Amino acid sequence: MARKMRAALFSDYGGPEVIEITDVPIPEPGPGEVRIKVKAASMNHLDLWVRRGLPIETPMPHIGGSDVAGIVDATGPGAKDVPIGLRVVVDPSISYRWYEGPGRGESFEPSPFQIIGEHTQGGFAEYTVVPAENLLEIPEHVSFERAAAAGLVFVTAWRALLTRGQLQAGERVLITGTSGGVGTAAVQVASRAGAKVYAVTSGSQNVARATDLGAHVVYDREKVDFAREVWRDTDKACVDIVFDTVGENVWQQCVRSLGIRGRLVTSGATTGSRGITEIRLLFWKQLTIMGSTMGTPAEFRRVMRLVFEGSFDPVIHQILPLDQARTAHEILESGHVFGKVVLVP
Repeated sequence: MARKMRAALFSDYGGPEVIEITDVPIPEPGPGEVRIKVKAASMNHLDLWVRRGLPIETPMPHIGGSDVAGIVDATGPGAKDVPIGLRVVVDPSISYRWYEGPGRGESFEPSPFQIIGEHTQGGFAEYTVVPAENLLEIPEHVSFERAAAAGLVFVTAWRALLTRGQLQAGERVLITGTSGGVGTAAVQVASRAGAKVYAVTSGSQNVARATDLGAHVVYDREKVDFAREVWRDTDKACVDIVFDTVGENVWQQCVRSLGIRGRLVTSGATTGSRGITEIRLLFWKQLTIMGSTMGTPAEFRRVMRLVFEGSFDPVIHQILPLDQARTAHEILESGHVFGKVVLVP
């Protein structure tokens, strides 16, 4: 009889009520894979979207969770050189050629991009199976909770701002959704890069928290039109880059906040995916709009080493036991979160 583990899963799409805690067989690692005994796994808005239903093929019943940290428990063929007992965090991205494109003289067949916990079974369980090449060792001084809270959000912010947006020291950058996991990471990445950081959040408490993270100017979107305030605060010059993960509800303000030859980098749409764009602003200001998703293995490892050395500090809103996975979904869906919600089996 197969050994069992506890897992938070859903068998039908819907609200938080579809999440259930149940016993399922412990997965076996296949070729090139390892099994992780999960010590911590953090929530992302992606987990809400997958639970609600995306236009992709999701394995059912589905175990979510892209951000995983734990201990190597077993190895499959081709991964025997990975030490059992190794403390690791998992790069959530699969199929990296989708990012990197062809080299000089190289033919290019982009493989489908996938995310652990979205296209595959994830880490909201006592054990999970992942590709061995996705592992990064965690130093002893770094907790599993901290490592699990960092991966997806910091690599997303790093790629969006530095690789795609080409943010330079001395530039002005506006970051929306600052209370979210990606937003809290983005403020730290932009501040460390030497930019002047303008941040958008809601509520006086979150304004103070964003300031503490390194934002120079913070707007409460419930009290002001932040695009107008940016225009005033920059003497009508506006910002060089907007990094947006909110989408529909703030899209028009994001475009208005950009100065001449400004760049808008989008990496999320938590409030909806249909933003209205004033086309005349695009050509008159010579704006650029670009998308960004996750990051390459090199970007993941670089940003996680900065987390390990203390240059970046993932913000944890709350740590809950795995059995309260439904509550974790409810908390994140409420929008009253600053940072990450972490589940511990």
